[in-house]
Amino acid sequence: MTEPIQKQMEPDSAVYKTLLESTKAIPWKIDWSTMKFAYVGPQIEELLGWTPESWVTVEDWATRIHAEDREGVVNYCVSQSKAGVDHEADYRAITRDGEHVWIRDVVHVVRKPDGEVDSLIGFMFDITERKKTEARLVELQKELEALSYCDALTNVANRRMFDSALEVEWANAVKNRTPLAVIMLDIDYFKQFNDHYGHIRGDACLKQIATALSGAATRTRDFFARYGGEEFVLILPETDRASALKVAQRCRKLVLKEKIPHEKSQVEKVVTISLGMNTIIPSAQDHRINFMESVDKRLYMAKQRGRNCIVADD
Repeated sequence: MTEPIQKQMEPDSAVYKTLLESTKAIPWKIDWSTMKFAYVGPQIEELLGWTPESWVTVEDWATRIHAEDREGVVNYCVSQSKAGVDHEADYRAITRDGEHVWIRDVVHVVRKPDGEVDSLIGFMFDITERKKTEARLVELQKELEALSYCDALTNVANRRMFDSALEVEWANAVKNRTPLAVIMLDIDYFKQFNDHYGHIRGDACLKQIATALSGAATRTRDFFARYGGEEFVLILPETDRASALKVAQRCRKLVLKEKIPHEKSQVEKVVTISLGMNTIIPSAQDHRINFMESVDKRLYMAKQRGRNCIVADD
């Protein structure tokens, strides 16, 4: 009775082969001494278009890896295999019709009794859909990041983006010993505007002002943002006082040009702005916070002097 039971328990290679070839994963085996394929599952043809018979040596595998992935993947897999370390690699495999499919190759290193590498056994998995999902998630992350730096109402940069931009331009100005100007402006009597016309009209006013002021400074590195509430701010790199003052005057004129009615304003019958500005060639001993406080102080002085004006001096 014992012998028949043992025969029933012996591995049936035909059964195992059927199981392997019925899965979506593509099994394969490479003899290490010859670097030739001992076996490749027939599923390879359905996925990549290459017949199993066409996979003769590792050179066939390497040449069917996308050129941008080939060197890194081949070097990594060879080094890990030589070290006898199981590993996996993601790469784009070239199909017979010239397209590509994302593959995850999972490799097991089989050793001889003396520790030398005998063969490599692995499975190829089609991870194209996973890669598409990952790419879409990266795109969404970038979109979310962009949105996190954008003011939702006016669609210009927000305070968070302003802080980042100022940090960069401040560092550049310190390093290169170049002037940096900041203009801060506030819509005059905006609370009264909201109270009289309502918040919907108030939001429309903010959007119109933001659009108009977006064209005040047009150089590549000039930066415009909504600072908060009815306040906006401009960063003008490599800009001296005289040039910054011209931009501030342009801002004031652009807003007046919009002719937005404001019956509750105490300075004009249209929307106006007050502006404070300062210019500095910062050194390592200067601080951004102190500089911004000086700009804010000048904006406050513009309001104290009757609004609808620019203050560029203490």
